[in-house]
Amino acid sequence: MNLFAEAFAWLFSPERFEGAYALPVLLGQHLFYTAIAVLLAAVIAVPVGWWIGHTGRGREVAVTFSGAARAVPSFGLMVLLVLLLGVLRVPEAATITFVLLAIPSLLAGAYTGFEAVDRKVVDAARASGMTQWQVLWKVEVPLGLPLLIGGLRSATLQVIATVTIAAYVNLGGLGWPIIQGIPLRRFDQVLGGAILVAVLALIVDLILALVQRAVVPKGIRAKIPAEATT
Repeated sequence: MNLFAEAFAWLFSPERFEGAYALPVLLGQHLFYTAIAVLLAAVIAVPVGWWIGHTGRGREVAVTFSGAARAVPSFGLMVLLVLLLGVLRVPEAATITFVLLAIPSLLAGAYTGFEAVDRKVVDAARASGMTQWQVLWKVEVPLGLPLLIGGLRSATLQVIATVTIAAYVNLGGLGWPIIQGIPLRRFDQVLGGAILVAVLALIVDLILALVQRAVVPKGIRAKIPAEATT
């Protein structure tokens, strides 16, 4: 318990809010890399996932790719990309690493969301005269959105946790107190940094859980237990 007290004392020390490594600055860097990585991953994964879910093609390839991507160690991949791209392209190497980490969850959320849509609903929409694009945007996307947001939640939390290693290549973020504190044996600082990452992840997860709940169509919200969208 004494270590926790020391960690909170470190967190709220006035020095933590001054200079280039102030906690608000590190938080901003952490959120920036997280947002960029998740956005780029969504641009890649969501259209592909929707195509797979809509056409029923390529699911095996997507599952294989997702499994392989999740098996790659993020830290080793980032170091490898830094060596391949050069020290002048460290931000690009780190961003590619985080994007590859986020793609599997977003891809799975996109195509499983479409697969979960009742085929009778899709068939009824087509029988009513809807075009393929209308079926996609007016039926499959709205009904599949909750699972897509679920994939977004998973991807975002994974990236938030992994962006801590960005400090290892001097990119800042909330991992900086942890990376700096370990060799100095400043365990209060290490624990303080870990607490910040955990709190950030919990807050973001809560926000996305509320979004996931909100995007469930009103017509079926009452039929779905609350735990199914959290």
